[in-house]
Amino acid sequence: MITVLLVDDHPVVREGMLGMLSREPDLTVIGEAAGGAEAVTVASALRPDVVLMDLRMPDIDGATATEQILSACPGTRVVILTTYETHADIVRAVEAGASGYLLKGSSRAELTAAVRAAARGETVLAPSIVARLHPHEPRVALSARELEVLAHVATGSTNAEIGRLLHITETTVKTHLQRAFAKLDVSDRTAAVTAALARGLLPAP
Repeated sequence: MITVLLVDDHPVVREGMLGMLSREPDLTVIGEAAGGAEAVTVASALRPDVVLMDLRMPDIDGATATEQILSACPGTRVVILTTYETHADIVRAVEAGASGYLLKGSSRAELTAAVRAAARGETVLAPSIVARLHPHEPRVALSARELEVLAHVATGSTNAEIGRLLHITETTVKTHLQRAFAKLDVSDRTAAVTAALARGLLPAP
């Protein structure tokens, strides 16, 4: 069972998300929060698998709340669900450590699939979001092996699992990742996958 925390300052939005998720037998909403500060408190207490996080709220914003939740609950995944899709908003959420970014116009199928993918450790980005990230930046020359490693990272595989799949050592996997990070000018796995998707180096999910 995948446990979910809903965070939005509008009760009607939370009710709508609850209605969509409650119809899925493998998903259960274990809590709600009306603001970023409350979300941090509730997430720390309940330790949900996935947090569906609004971006703009009256107290602390969704990106800041995401950073604080991931610091307190490293095993939790945060998916931003918002009406905003400006470049700055998206980058801020990704830098905060969010595992995904969806728009509130997403269908029930898209929302539930995103929750399941995030719970598996995958990166979830709406197609329109991918198009907005780094739209004019040049393609980066990643090696075939670096791309192969990143493709497995995008599906949530650990370094050890990637090593077994590609028949290379875990140390070699880390080396390929570090080289990819440097070329993409990022510092973590989620940001690397996001940057690679945005530049067309990996197929859109």
